[in-house]
Amino acid sequence: MKYTATLKKRAIKDLKFIPIADRMRVIERIEALENDLTGDVKKLTNFTPEYRMRCGDWRVLFEIEGESIVIYRILNRKEAYQ
Repeated sequence: MKYTATLKKRAIKDLKFIPIADRMRVIERIEALENDLTGDVKKLTNFTPEYRMRCGDWRVLFEIEGESIVIYRILNRKEAYQ
């Protein structure tokens, strides 16, 4: 299934603070995520947003709404689940 990824304002702001090499890798993974949720994706329990994708030390927190992926935050793994 083909999805379209949408980044919230906070996720775009988070991307600006990520080092450039990591930022490019995260963007590539988000583009791959649009193709049938490929990558290290896990459904979270008792946490909002409902899904996370692991990309090295970074976590992309998102929800799936129909055929759209809404990305809320992109955080370091130490800060993602607090």
